[in-house]
Amino acid sequence: MGKVLIVDDAQFMRLTLSNILTKGGHEVVGEAADGQEAIELYKNLQPDLVTMDITMPNLDGMDAAEAIIEKNPGAKIIMCSAVGQQRVVVQAIQLGARDFIVKPFDESRVLDTIDRVLNG
Repeated sequence: MGKVLIVDDAQFMRLTLSNILTKGGHEVVGEAADGQEAIELYKNLQPDLVTMDITMPNLDGMDAAEAIIEKNPGAKIIMCSAVGQQRVVVQAIQLGARDFIVKPFDESRVLDTIDRVLNG
């Protein structure tokens, strides 16, 4: 199982994802509330995978993902988006994100996506 960094500006979403991941046998090694914090934590924690919200204050998920992938092209990032953000998700995948999860989170879909990205 993997070490995961959760990035979302909504504490409720971080808690929800954290519970799903922990139940699925993953270790949540850190949480960030914005993209700037995500970049710092990624450097310090070296997680196996990052779940990255797109819309956040200070630095959004797209810019944070781009910065992380620039420094570490092997970074495994899964974007988290609300329904209707397909265009942004496509941009994120082109940028180097490995996959995406749609909010609200479906537990089995989240775990399937994370397992596929970690093992693929």
